Amino acid sequence: MVSMRRRATVPARVNIIGEHTDYSGGFALPFAIQERLVLEVDFTATEYMGHPTVVELWAAAGGPPAELSIDSNIPIGKGMSSSAALCVAIALCVSGESGTMETCHLAQRIEHQVLGTKCGLLDQMAMIFGKKDHATLIDFSTHSIEWIELPLSWQFKLYDSQIHRTLSSTEYGIESTYQMKHVAEENQRVIQSLKANSKELGDLINQSHKSLQQLGVSLPAIDEKVREIQRIDGVLGARMMGGGFGGMILVLVEDQHVLPEAIPVISSGPAIIEEFL
Repeated sequence: MVSMRRRATVPARVNIIGEHTDYSGGFALPFAIQERLVLEVDFTATEYMGHPTVVELWAAAGGPPAELSIDSNIPIGKGMSSSAALCVAIALCVSGESGTMETCHLAQRIEHQVLGTKCGLLDQMAMIFGKKDHATLIDFSTHSIEWIELPLSWQFKLYDSQIHRTLSSTEYGIESTYQMKHVAEENQRVIQSLKANSKELGDLINQSHKSLQQLGVSLPAIDEKVREIQRIDGVLGARMMGGGFGGMILVLVEDQHVLPEAIPVISSGPAIIEEFL
């Protein structure tokens, strides 16, 4: 019997290290986190119903007339991939399948086409292939993954810079003269992180931010806040997160008592799709 309703639940993600490498065939080390977006699709509707942007994405993905409802606690414009989560949810509900690269590519295509964000595949793969208490080592030259257990000493928080950004209105994805150097060095930082203790990882995270600053995807206000956080006792490393130009700052801390105003990062499992009659 054909299902009448589908529900996709998609986690947000953080990227420990490996920023702006996905569209250059590099490495990244993201993991799925507890914040999530839920898309409910009712196929009994005879017309497209829902938020106009959601409907446009749904139609672009090849979805039939349906009623589309969204519930999400992923902050918008904060570098936690709220747009990617929406596109992944739509791709899952259109296809009815989970855990495939085809779903990742479909989500990427509609984000390019409708939202105008020329993203790589980091967000989609982190969400689709996430594993609880593990980071996902992604090689974008082959789209291969390897799950890396998260050490207990790697404790992260998210600090809100209070700078809102929209990647489609920035220079996200535009090549710069520094890009090749950044990708090569960031790839090395990803590999080094796999055997790093928390202090070593903090140093790598700090180096990553400096490189992203030189890449031109940060802002002076973000850089100032990152430097301020890096000087706090108990902070091992901090950097801008996501595409850049604002949003959350990823902070590696000695323990969760450090930076109490920041949001603790809790690992999650992958995106899931459910069907109902």
